[in-house]
Amino acid sequence: MRKLFVVLIGLMLVASAGVVLAGFDEFGYNGKARNFVGTCLSWHMGKFGSTPAQAAAYCGAYSNDKLKMKWNAEWDRGNDEGWSNGPYDAWTDNQWNGKFPGGSGETWHYKIKWIGPCGADGTPLPDGGYCIWGQFEVLMSHGTAANQHFWDAHATPAGYGSN
Repeated sequence: MRKLFVVLIGLMLVASAGVVLAGFDEFGYNGKARNFVGTCLSWHMGKFGSTPAQAAAYCGAYSNDKLKMKWNAEWDRGNDEGWSNGPYDAWTDNQWNGKFPGGSGETWHYKIKWIGPCGADGTPLPDGGYCIWGQFEVLMSHGTAANQHFWDAHATPAGYGSN
């Protein structure tokens, strides 16, 4: 009876692993679930169709860093429309982890949302965030580098909310 139980548990784990992995492409994107789990290299190759050498040239020291991204349906809509038909209630959450052998040694966590025209990259915004890509606010940016912790942005409130 114990062997049967172990075999059943094993089959359930294998079956559930297949379900969890279903939907991810070879680069780490799962468009249906709106998330990505991979490296800087696989992100670049999946997003831009680049070769490993091109991706490595772009990513540099961050090439092997682990990257997790999540975004909502509005982010997809904005990308599809070239961000020209707002307003958008779009957001993304990106986490970088290079704290392992072969990684950059850095970690970073970003929360970003669409806000409409906001100026040049790095323009400070009244709530404590900053502008990036001309239409987005970095609500939260913090990480570690050289064993020091940095807060580049911490908007108040730091949640995505709606526009």
